[in-house]
Amino acid sequence: MSQTIVERTAEHIADSAHQASRATNAVADAIGNGVGVVRRAAKQSGDAAEEFLNDTTQRIQRHPVLTVATTFAVGFTAGALMGWMIKRR
Repeated sequence: MSQTIVERTAEHIADSAHQASRATNAVADAIGNGVGVVRRAAKQSGDAAEEFLNDTTQRIQRHPVLTVATTFAVGFTAGALMGWMIKRR
């Protein structure tokens, strides 16, 4: 039994639709995986920042004099550097 042009066209359209559906599913899976990776990275970054802040707070509370001296030295150096740069121009 020979296939008519209409039947072959219908099969071709069905095959094309099936391939497009598979491609769409693959893209959706890739996007979903990417979103999961970004969420995990954001959570880990937030946790690391919170831990750094807690460690810094504890270090400042244990060594207040050193903290004040270091802050003064950094501020003085930054001010001297800015003054030197402005003077140069």
